[in-house]
Parts: sequence; structure tokens; C-alpha cells
Amino acid sequence: MSVSFEQLKSMVVFAQVVEQGSFSAAAKHIGITRAVVSYHVKKLEQHLGVSLLNRSTRSLHLTEAGEQYYQRCHNIAEQAKAANQQIENIKQEPEGALKVSCPVNAGLQTIVPALNVFRGLYPKINIEVVLTDEVVNVIQDGFDLAIRGAALEDSGLQASKLTTLSTCLCGSPDYLNKYGRPLNPVDLDAHQWVIYTAGSSTLQLTKGSRSFSIKIKGGMSTNNAAARTAFIEGGHGLGRVPLYDALPKIKAGKLEVVMSDYFLQNIDVYCVFPKGATNSKKLRLLIDYLKEYLAKQAQASNLLQQ
Repeated sequence: MSVSFEQLKSMVVFAQVVEQGSFSAAAKHIGITRAVVSYHVKKLEQHLGVSLLNRSTRSLHLTEAGEQYYQRCHNIAEQAKAANQQIENIKQEPEGALKVSCPVNAGLQTIVPALNVFRGLYPKINIEVVLTDEVVNVIQDGFDLAIRGAALEDSGLQASKLTTLSTCLCGSPDYLNKYGRPLNPVDLDAHQWVIYTAGSSTLQLTKGSRSFSIKIKGGMSTNNAAARTAFIEGGHGLGRVPLYDALPKIKAGKLEVVMSDYFLQNIDVYCVFPKGATNSKKLRLLIDYLKEYLAKQAQASNLLQQ
């Protein structure tokens, strides 16, 4: 059975339907209409003489033939992508597009400044930055890179550690003057907290060989890191804040560090990306640059803390 150029196009479209989970999502990802996607899948099934998908109004599932055929279609699409990357890698000046996701506050304060400089170094690399505190679906939403403050869970992705962020326990001067400054873990039970819903509801503290687990509670909570810091500054309770966010406010007298003789768990920051994506020269350049930039930033923060 011969393969035409039109069929090759249909095979790539079919692979995207499977990977994106619907005709509409595939159309959006590829940049064509849903009707064109439907046309390609229908023509493919007619040419092969088998059904590849079982469709319903709410979902679609691969048939046995579809499962086997999809793997071949996926391989063709990956080979085409690898061929493009190979050409990209031999160019003297990297070019192309990168789509990056990162948390809002950490993005604005650490990643955006880094990308600002990176784009100046490589002006032919177009960068789309999506700031969100939600965990994006890297593959389905078409991201090349996502910044996360947690260990990798999705086996379809790879991860590389970018940096480690130090944290501190803070409160506003007004709050501490009113409710007192905690000196040990027992004191913390009497305090209100600004709760960061994207993090843990338990605070881990260590001092020497002793460890303490504190259940935090409070009347103010948020899923946004910048809002958390603002609420702490507003006197609504104590909170654990990354050092890069806390230092400017500490220097301005808006926040105070408490229990600095206790160690709080650091935040490991990772970049995650689809498996094999670092075959792309532009993505490797970005990851290496972010590591270098964030290492310098961490060093500067440690110097300011001393």
C-alpha cells in the first residue's frame, strides 16, 4: 500500500488528535479548523479500511487498530521534529520559538528578568511566557518548558533542577507588636497564619538534630505567592516566604524575620520539559542560561542576608 504526501499529513493530524485528546484541541494545537482535522481522520480511515477511533459526544477512544497505527504516526511526527531540530542545531545563530510557563510571583521576580537578558543575547528566539500558578499540562498545552517548585510526577516529562530557594518565617512589625514574637515552635500554636493553598498545610522546622511539625491555621488564604506576601505585610498573620521576595520588604521595614535560629525547608526549583526536547539547541541554551542566572541571583541574595 503506497503512502501519499496527503496521507502523511493525515497521519500527523491523527497523532495530534490522540495526544491532545479531542478534535478541537488538536485543531487549536496545529492551527487549523476542527473540520479539517475531522476530514483528515475520516480520509485516513477510508484509505485504511478500518476505524481508528471510537467517538462519542464527550470522548474518543482508540480502537485496537488505532492503537497500533498511532504508534507509527507518532514516530513519523517525532522523526520530522528531530530532523528540524538537527538543522536548527547546525545553524550559527539559534532561532525559533519557545513557550514557557512559570508561577506568577516567582516568574515576575526571577524568570522574567532572566528571559529579558536571554532574549537580548538571542534575538531570533521568540519567547512566549505564560504566568500562572496553575500546574499546566506541558505536552497537551504545547509548552517547551515549565518552571515548578516540586518534584516531577509526570513520567512523560523530564526534569532538571534549576536552583534552590531559601525561605524565612516572617511577620509584619504591626502584627508582631500586637501578638508577640515567637521564640520556639510551641509559641507558633498561638499565632495566625497567611495560608498559601498551593503549598503544604504543615510547616517543617529543624534545629540541630530536632525536627518540629507545625499545623498552620488562619483566616486569610490565597493561591498566589505575591498575594500571600502582601497579606503577611498587611498584618494578617505569619508566613513562610522565599528569601528573594522577603529581603526587599525586610530592608524596607515592612517585614521582620522571626525564629531565624530554626531552619525552614528550602524550595527546589525545577524546569520540566517533554522527553527528548533538549535535542533542541535553543532549549538547551535557555536551560543552561537559567541555571547560570539563578545561581548568580542566589549568591547575591546570600550576600545581602549576611
